[in-house]
Amino acid sequence: MMFWYDHDVSGWGWFAMSAGMILFWALIITVAVLLFRTLNRPQEHTHVPATPPAEDILRERLARGEIDEDDYQRRLNALRAGSVTKH
Repeated sequence: MMFWYDHDVSGWGWFAMSAGMILFWALIITVAVLLFRTLNRPQEHTHVPATPPAEDILRERLARGEIDEDDYQRRLNALRAGSVTKH
């Protein structure tokens, strides 16, 4: 019989409950928005990595000394003409 009185919520209690409810719904909405954005983002990992252009590869091979300037010019002309022949 000791606790029959003083169980009503005071002004600060109402404030705490209201703030708690606002924070709860803000958290729920934030999680929902982040989940929605994550699920609707285009999948970047499905893209095939871009290969460098053939002229860049040819330039790199010349810089490394794998081919000489004559071979570079011949292959570059063949690439630009569109008539690459396989060896």
